Amino acid sequence: MPIRVLPDQVASQIAAGEVVERPASVVKELIENAIDAGATTVDVEARRGGKRFIRVVDDGSGVPRDEVELAFHRHATSKLTTADDLERITTLGFRGEALASIAAVSRMTFATRADGEAVGTLLRLEGGEIITRREVGRPPGTAVIVENLFFNVPARRKFLRTDRTERGHVERWVTRYAMAYPELRFALTQGDRQVFQSPGSGELRDVLISVYGLDVGEKALEVLADDQSADGIHVSGLIGPPSFHRANRTYITVFVNGRWVKDASLTYAISQAYHRLLPKGRHPLAVVKVDLPPSDVDVNVHPTKAEVRFRDGDAVFRAVQKAVRSTLLDRAPIRQLSRSDGQGASHGAWPGADVPGRGGEIRRDRLAGLGKGEEAATRQLRLQGDSAARPDGGGIPPLRVIGQLGTTYIVAEGPQGLVLLDQHAAHERVLFEQLLSERERAGVASQALLEPALVELGREAAALLEEHVETLGRLGFDAESFGGSTMLVRSLPTIVAEDDPGQVLEDIAADLLTGDQPLSLPVEEAIARQVCKRAAVKAGQVLERAEMQELIRALEQCESPQTCPHGRPTMIHLTVEQLAREFGRS
Repeated sequence: MPIRVLPDQVASQIAAGEVVERPASVVKELIENAIDAGATTVDVEARRGGKRFIRVVDDGSGVPRDEVELAFHRHATSKLTTADDLERITTLGFRGEALASIAAVSRMTFATRADGEAVGTLLRLEGGEIITRREVGRPPGTAVIVENLFFNVPARRKFLRTDRTERGHVERWVTRYAMAYPELRFALTQGDRQVFQSPGSGELRDVLISVYGLDVGEKALEVLADDQSADGIHVSGLIGPPSFHRANRTYITVFVNGRWVKDASLTYAISQAYHRLLPKGRHPLAVVKVDLPPSDVDVNVHPTKAEVRFRDGDAVFRAVQKAVRSTLLDRAPIRQLSRSDGQGASHGAWPGADVPGRGGEIRRDRLAGLGKGEEAATRQLRLQGDSAARPDGGGIPPLRVIGQLGTTYIVAEGPQGLVLLDQHAAHERVLFEQLLSERERAGVASQALLEPALVELGREAAALLEEHVETLGRLGFDAESFGGSTMLVRSLPTIVAEDDPGQVLEDIAADLLTGDQPLSLPVEEAIARQVCKRAAVKAGQVLERAEMQELIRALEQCESPQTCPHGRPTMIHLTVEQLAREFGRS
């Protein structure tokens, strides 16, 4: 094929793909423009997750009438003039690509009025082409409406996720910039309902309450600011005490010079500051702001400006880790056992972490009765020996318990060698299949709480669970929205009835947040998987021989005994031949 220059329209659509990945990208770029324009109020409205309609209104300085059309030219910006200015960037935007990119893949209405002008200017654009320009009466500031995103790029439109997923991404950007700029008032309306509003008081703690709830906002620890790096690195923010651990890293938020960034190194620095303070596999809640001279950070790494590069990354890493760790050691409250005597509740000790000898007593009731009603079939399997394995190869042969290794693994003997079972993974698989079986037969057994519990969740978590409240009901939960980010819980599935309701719901929401991954589970199975993970016996818990035998018997009856619901293996098989080779017998 001959080499030729692409038409401007095609080039614009290709370039727009680097900046506008999804509706949330549009919201992000327009919010950044509003902040750079000196706005004190930013109102965002989105319909169908922003795929159909986005409106961002601010009271900033606006665009002068003579420069309105110029603002839609690619690489037109008021933020810098020479390449040297890149070393002194103090604004969120600077590339001059946002408006041109958004206009190229949507139908846009742009209305603005600059300070000192009597009337405003309105532009309508379609696919980047201006189709209407006229004067309009409006207050100072700018209002941008973006409709039918990717209407002219169907290859991009078909890869957008569900409305729920896109709504979540939009809300995430609005709430993060509300945290970065607590002195500004942000409001977000999704569909016909306002889902978020920040007070604009200038206090990060007030925004944290709006996003994560009163309990988190009140108990968050202010990062110590009296011991900052000599390199001009200033670390501030709010972090959760060790009792506020979460199931994934999505609750760690990092800002660099007012910009929300995704930096694996700084996220790791915060996690490392909690070393030995959190249970294994749990992550902290933190909002950390890093401020340093603009010349020490390169923000021109990626078109979306979500990644940065530091002149001295090690110094920034040390400053963040030291500030967070010092805060935890100096201000974190002494941890107390919860009402469930350390069963993994968000405000209690981790089961088995400090007192492994108590583990068997804590969860022993959940092992009692495993395999009941199936003992006759199990005995028959044992009489049949190795031929009793499932014909499809998915089952396991009968096993004889030898003992427990490291209070984590069950050592058993099979017809063809030695088997090591991960007690947590095995129990998780058993509970998962039993729970789904109960759901199919007569409904999951649930237990009413002595008193209904009001649970404060983050806004994202509450909205997500409210959307799936019927699914929760089918799995033994009796919960409903109580307004804002609060849920009223009346009952829980029996297997987690003694756990902290707030922690159970937080973990379920965290697991559901991965719902836009390509291989994600159906919602109902994702919830069941998280419930069983909490209910299963943990590593470090001492089990009696009878309990280990019951667990193995129940595992033998599972449809998929080889892995836990998360895909980890439940057992490792060492054959007689392997052992013979290791001992030099073959």
